[in-house]
Amino acid sequence: MARAKRNKSYRLAKMHDRRAQDLPLNAEVARVEVDDPFALQPGDKIVALRSIRNDPLGRLHSHRQIDEAQYQAGRAFQNDWERAERGPKAVDPTREYVDGAQMREPITEGQRQAVLRLNNCERELGADGSAIVHDVLIQGMTMEQVGQRRGLESQRWNDYFARRFKECLDRLALIYGFVTEKNRPRSRRFPV
Repeated sequence: MARAKRNKSYRLAKMHDRRAQDLPLNAEVARVEVDDPFALQPGDKIVALRSIRNDPLGRLHSHRQIDEAQYQAGRAFQNDWERAERGPKAVDPTREYVDGAQMREPITEGQRQAVLRLNNCERELGADGSAIVHDVLIQGMTMEQVGQRRGLESQRWNDYFARRFKECLDRLALIYGFVTEKNRPRSRRFPV
């Protein structure tokens, strides 16, 4: 006697696999859970691949060397930097003069607030801390490159810059409000 076939669920038949199957040869990616843009229910999540090749902050977060508050504080700093950088541009004297040049864009309130927050961050971090944060978050340097830029090329200095950068991220998390003074972790050791 022949076995009766079971009907497959219609719900499974409607699903579509949207994952990328092939990556470039030199791709460096990490898995991250994000909101599903095609979800029928709000709050559904999917696993996506995030490129961490030129993103030191994303690399540290994906390897669990920094926590979520430090990561969000670094992204907030980068966002403020991008917003503040969009301001008035300098005149290029090497370009040919053309009558009817466009008017400069006025500085918006968002740009002004971003500059004020960046000034506060620089004051809180100090000269050395703000230089390290700028090198890593804005220039995209690794700890080895930060040391080479300062002429300090040993593993001990790389470890020092990594610890100092994480201290600066802790301070940024406090400044941007991702963590409070009461909830701030005390002298935690991170793997480098």
